[in-house]
Amino acid sequence: MKKLLIIMAVAMIPLFIGCKKQKEFKQEDGQSSEDNRNVQSECDQAINDANNVFSSNGTAYGKTFNAALAESKLTNGEVCGASIDTTQYLQGIITLNFDGITVCDNRKRAGSIKLTLQDFIKGKRWEDQGAVLELVYTDYKVTRASDGKSIKFNGVVNVTNVTGGNLILLYFGIAPNETRLIHKVEGSNIQIVFDEAKTAIWNINRQATYTKSMNGNTVVFTCTGEGIGSYNGINNLENWGTTREGDPFTSQVTEPVIWNTTCGAGAPVTGKLIMKVDSKEFELIITVGVDINGNPVTPAVNECPYGLKVSWKWKNDTGSKIYPYQ
Repeated sequence: MKKLLIIMAVAMIPLFIGCKKQKEFKQEDGQSSEDNRNVQSECDQAINDANNVFSSNGTAYGKTFNAALAESKLTNGEVCGASIDTTQYLQGIITLNFDGITVCDNRKRAGSIKLTLQDFIKGKRWEDQGAVLELVYTDYKVTRASDGKSIKFNGVVNVTNVTGGNLILLYFGIAPNETRLIHKVEGSNIQIVFDEAKTAIWNINRQATYTKSMNGNTVVFTCTGEGIGSYNGINNLENWGTTREGDPFTSQVTEPVIWNTTCGAGAPVTGKLIMKVDSKEFELIITVGVDINGNPVTPAVNECPYGLKVSWKWKNDTGSKIYPYQ
């Protein structure tokens, strides 16, 4: 009798596991995928601001042409909602201090980002090939004005200028980067806090390639993001770490994620990723740049997508959810 009970108990294990996985599947909402995309988009936006600031400061890279004209073609080094502290500029340091009040593209930003150009005192400039710009996030908090949801960053990201050059030189088609500008972005153990409640830990290793096109008389910069990291035997990772629930995850780029200055870093127009969360038996497939019905939008500088689509499958069951960018 005892042996029979043991056999019955063992036989029930697969059924129990199956029910648990089925429950997990039905309760899945793709939240970790939206979190991951939002974090990456905000990181891209901060790096883009840093790139603009240093590209627009003459001493940072040694301009040899009309400085006033060049700066007028970009942003004059201005960052929406931030004051720019240049008191340590002779040491290669610029700090962006955000007011937490000004709404820019449905976002309010608080805290600070300290930008340090490595080896500046030794003569290194941002246009130099191999130059490294360090971004230190200190309570850098981005709040969505429409619903109050927030992401707060603390940590360090390093951006390496792989090709040499900068956005102004790319704009004018001047060497060393007449046609493209490539940056490598790396960071470890970055602390991400969602809605001042739950904390994730994030690592990043990706490559961003900037190119230029014309929309009438307007210059449009396009950024193509690719994953170049490896972790636990998985390649082409743009980031990995733990979710807001503390579950280990990886995010693999299967199709480059592309955004442009027309729609902004927060609204990528195309790309596909696979997100794996250790606690889940199924993968999350993220398609960025979709319309309100979840259909991919043909990338165009005049057309911005509605959001991203997350899909998942377990056995014969499928699920999906569409998240708007704003």
